[in-house]
Amino acid sequence: MTLSETAKTLRIPLGFALGIAYVIFAHPTAGSLALGGGIALIGVLARAWASGHISKNEKLATSGPYAHTRNPLYFGSFLIAAGFAVAAHWSLLVAVVAFFMLIYYPTMQREIANIAERFPDAYSRYATNVPLFFPRPAPWRGDPGSTNRFDPALYMKHGEWKAGLTYVLAMIWLAFRTLRT
Repeated sequence: MTLSETAKTLRIPLGFALGIAYVIFAHPTAGSLALGGGIALIGVLARAWASGHISKNEKLATSGPYAHTRNPLYFGSFLIAAGFAVAAHWSLLVAVVAFFMLIYYPTMQREIANIAERFPDAYSRYATNVPLFFPRPAPWRGDPGSTNRFDPALYMKHGEWKAGLTYVLAMIWLAFRTLRT
């Protein structure tokens, strides 16, 4: 089994296991919860914005957050994980970065091959101008035919509302933990 296949297999179950362990053992302070919760909220909003712009496997997404980064969903997930790490203790950022490098980077590489095969000419130009992970400040305007606006139906179809609900529940739990310490 390749690293990419292993990462694909472990990404979701390992993420949930780490999330559960985090919720059990985290002891945030009011300050760390406010800062980390804010970072995580930006991640939730980034994922929501991205989910309303992507029609998976139908066309190459280049509008909205996809004009800033080729992987806004993963970048949003990174911000969520980093935010909750900051809420618990800043040193957990090391674990978040390691997790993303070991699990998400191989996943992104596998997806590059898939997308490049589906949309060879368009993806080559897109990949040359839009970074893989960390967003560029100004949106890439290289696809004049892309006039896609955020589509709430796509947001619902992709079930991204679950990330928002999970964020709210985790914040309530962490606030409760903060009050108990």
